[in-house]
Amino acid sequence: MSMSPFTRQSFNFLNELSVNNEREWFKANQARYEDNVRTPALKFIEAMQPHITALSPRLTAVPKKVGGSMMRPQRDSRFSKDKMPYKTNVGIQFRHFQGKDVHAPGLYLHIANDGCFLGAGIWHPESKALNAIRTCIDENPNSYKKALRELTAQGFEMQGSQLIRPPKGYDKAHPMLDELKRKDFIAIKPLTIEQVYSADFVELCAQEFAACQQLMRYLCFALDLDY
Repeated sequence: MSMSPFTRQSFNFLNELSVNNEREWFKANQARYEDNVRTPALKFIEAMQPHITALSPRLTAVPKKVGGSMMRPQRDSRFSKDKMPYKTNVGIQFRHFQGKDVHAPGLYLHIANDGCFLGAGIWHPESKALNAIRTCIDENPNSYKKALRELTAQGFEMQGSQLIRPPKGYDKAHPMLDELKRKDFIAIKPLTIEQVYSADFVELCAQEFAACQQLMRYLCFALDLDY
């Protein structure tokens, strides 16, 4: 029986941060951030390494403070009305080694007081990648449908933004139109806070991510990436 690296304190810290979202407070509480949030997240990434490699040796699980699988706590507020300096969630992404950033295909864990979830797929792909995925769905709809069935059976749901009209070059009577309209190809499954600090959390994540294998394979095939 393993232990989850995350505890009630991880959530308490994120909660306090949401009320005191300013640099001075964060600096003064940096040690608590390290103990309750960053260290557990890095331990989780380390514990997930063998599971992630077993799913695909092309996915990365890198327990580094900067530039690894854990996303930075600083928000990029340059183009946002919300000028809060810090994210009040923990984001961890096991992404494809050939992808440079959050827009690469990968597996994702989101931890926050207002909702935790697991995700798999690709978020906001740039237009070339998006077109490649649409072409693939148009030409190979059956393996895509199979991936969707596997996800649905495991309690995942495709989410993300969608076009209002059919994408350019596709007919509005296309049998896969709803899928072709997607701008994100992300499967999401909610988690409870209790699950996050349950003893078998690492095993639970490994098991849930296994149900996303067909989707991950399909997207990597569409994007000409090995998986």
